Amino acid sequence: MQQESRTAGVDKLAVAAATVTVVLWASAFVSIRSAGAEYSPGALALGRLLSGTVVLGALWLVRREGLPPKGAWPGIVTAGILWFGAYMVALNWGEQLVDAGTAALVVNIGPILIALLGGWLLKEGLPPRLMAGMAVSFAGAAVVGLSMSGEGGSSVLGVLLCVVAAVTYAAGVVSQKPALRHASALQFTTFACAIGAVVCLPFSGQLVSEAAVAPTGATLNMIYLGVFPTAIAFTTWGYALARTSAGKMGATTYAVPAIVVLMSWLLLGEIPGLVTLGGGLLCLAGVAVSRSRAQRAQPEPEQSRSVLAEAHTRD
Repeated sequence: MQQESRTAGVDKLAVAAATVTVVLWASAFVSIRSAGAEYSPGALALGRLLSGTVVLGALWLVRREGLPPKGAWPGIVTAGILWFGAYMVALNWGEQLVDAGTAALVVNIGPILIALLGGWLLKEGLPPRLMAGMAVSFAGAAVVGLSMSGEGGSSVLGVLLCVVAAVTYAAGVVSQKPALRHASALQFTTFACAIGAVVCLPFSGQLVSEAAVAPTGATLNMIYLGVFPTAIAFTTWGYALARTSAGKMGATTYAVPAIVVLMSWLLLGEIPGLVTLGGGLLCLAGVAVSRSRAQRAQPEPEQSRSVLAEAHTRD
């Protein structure tokens, strides 16, 4: 009983951590909309990662967690280059070249790739409920994106950049899962974020020149992106990922479009239409299905009586 209680407690903490991640990642879209108007894709990614590295480094020093074990470094380096570095630049750049509908359709193949790669490389399998939930959520994400998109066109480069963002996101998550067997979530996030910042250093000149003329609000939004959606959200993501499968965690991120709709409504005064609200509800419904568990079948009465009779005979 004590072990079951501890397991339930861990599950609740993992759900809470995943919820923090999803909410903060959703808030990033609102901040990117502001900061992205003043900062170029590479400069915005570098500023975000530098802010995150400073906060994470301070937490790492205070907690005295030390360097990650040797076994964690392959995953840390891979995620740092692909997820923290390439993904953020590709996503910032791609969303400037394609409309919201195209971006939603392309980038949201990321969780599907996570489930497929997790099932193949991490031997997590492909549970029917997970795949069904992801199909529902992807449909909802597509509805939200298409309903919120304008009349803008989609360049080939923009679509390719969104594909790169989806692939690097999936590769980063799948490489993170085995690394968390050796390192804590804070260790992983701190050093992966620092590696991502190093990857983005070629954009340092742009960051300096753009920061000199950017409005204070845009710079504060960039710092916010580094502190909350990066430092905090990636750490809580790692905590939750260490306690569940990569496929289920990837499916959880399909709640982001629904929360973005709500935040845009509350913070930006953008009133969503009925189609957008319907898509958001589909996203949440798909997440609920993917995170649910199949009920164990109860033994038939006759089967139970025969088992009891057999036990009585043995006695």
